[in-house]
Amino acid sequence: MNTKNESAQLKKCVIFGGARFIGSHFTKYLIENNLVDEVYLVDIKPIRPFFSFDNNKIHYIELDVRKPIDPSLLPSGVSLIANFAAIHREPGHEDYEYYETNLYGAENVCAWAEGVGCNHLIFTSSISPYGPSEQPKDETTLPVPVTAYGGSKLAAEKIHLCWQSADKVNRHLVIVRPGVVFGSGEGGNVSRLIKAVLHRYFLYMGNRQTRKAGVYVKELCNAMWWVLQRQNETGERVSLFNMSMNPGPTIEDYVQMVGKVAGVKRWLPSVPYPLLLIVAYLIDLFAKPLGIKHPFSPVRIKKLVRSNNILPRYLVNNGYPYRYDLESAFRDWQQDCPEEW
Repeated sequence: MNTKNESAQLKKCVIFGGARFIGSHFTKYLIENNLVDEVYLVDIKPIRPFFSFDNNKIHYIELDVRKPIDPSLLPSGVSLIANFAAIHREPGHEDYEYYETNLYGAENVCAWAEGVGCNHLIFTSSISPYGPSEQPKDETTLPVPVTAYGGSKLAAEKIHLCWQSADKVNRHLVIVRPGVVFGSGEGGNVSRLIKAVLHRYFLYMGNRQTRKAGVYVKELCNAMWWVLQRQNETGERVSLFNMSMNPGPTIEDYVQMVGKVAGVKRWLPSVPYPLLLIVAYLIDLFAKPLGIKHPFSPVRIKKLVRSNNILPRYLVNNGYPYRYDLESAFRDWQQDCPEEW
């Protein structure tokens, strides 16, 4: 990547959903590599203290993407827009909430992009539109979403594609479908798995070889920029790519690597899946009315035995140079944020 030339071209970047996990890391990536002069983090929630930002280059704007965007609230002369705003945690939301945020957000961001004349847009979708399957799936596979989240993300992709098709010559669109994204500040599935292994409450349930497409957040940031630069070099206007390590690790791979990086040995029992699911429903039965959060949600238990066998065919075919494998990603995470280990 010719970062010097690109930094001259990309002066201002606006990141919707920028105060959250991926947005914070992408901001750090852009600033540390001198790829932009200014980043505007647009979010409905305040910035979480993942990093100490240079206040001269980072600006925070509170805004709800579910509503039409007032152009006076945001800068003009924007060179790059990243739309990371989404409702995504499953379980955690009603079905309509996924569509309300992910569809209205896509429509409003694309309308604002058209209004300010920005021709470069990155959208983070998900592997959820593919639906769970033991069979490998790549970018040519027909999406068959089975959840409101997956359906809303697929529809949001189409909205972004309509924005690009309105000016096919000048507009560049990057759509990335990442697997589980992990790293410092994540607080999601992989963070829960690390805690479960280290605190001795992780259980196998016949899912040792269940494959879970996943990627380190720093790898995701690098890949999004790499694909954007590839568009400039090849003339490609629309790039849709899966983002995962290749191949995606199995549950056992994740678990064993947690022990190796943490320097601990754990004996991890195996429990029949039906039994654990019954226990999860019983815990949920008592915890839900009391508003008690716990890591044994039946939805999460079901997800742990379903493979997301997603192949990053676009990246592999085009020679993307991966920076991290599972071990180096975990070690880098541990070094950056030891308190999460």
